[in-house]
Amino acid sequence: MSSKAEDRAALYRLAPRGPDLAPVADLWIASWQATLPAIDFSARREWFFTYVAEIERRGGIMLCASDPQGALSGFILLDPANAALEQIAIAPALFGSGLGVLLLEAAKERCRKGLSLSVNVDNPRAVRFYEKHGFRQISEGVNPHSGLATLHMRWTGVE
Repeated sequence: MSSKAEDRAALYRLAPRGPDLAPVADLWIASWQATLPAIDFSARREWFFTYVAEIERRGGIMLCASDPQGALSGFILLDPANAALEQIAIAPALFGSGLGVLLLEAAKERCRKGLSLSVNVDNPRAVRFYEKHGFRQISEGVNPHSGLATLHMRWTGVE
């Protein structure tokens, strides 16, 4: 890890999610609402609970980042069997703080042979973030829930 990443790692504690998914859902809604305000993510809250349960049932893992006071700051949801980053979300006040890098590094550590994801085309900040961290576009698609165009991206991993 670089010294900057080590500094971030000292600020946040990564751990599996606790039994209460409600705070994670709240953070997911806030993060996405700040990113794509035209979509009502609150209306997708129940879907999020079902979605997380399905990913975890298949062996997926959620890692949550908490700040030094214990406040939930972000999370990743991984499907290691499919080498997929299903979700990454950060509290809007922490956008650009480096927490996304810490979470992405944690995902890469758990899927060292490669990782794929889908990102909304209408989220150019995220597209640039993933490209900066070694992901390359492999195809285009459409989000089945919003109908928005997506990019399927892949990080090829480490030897």
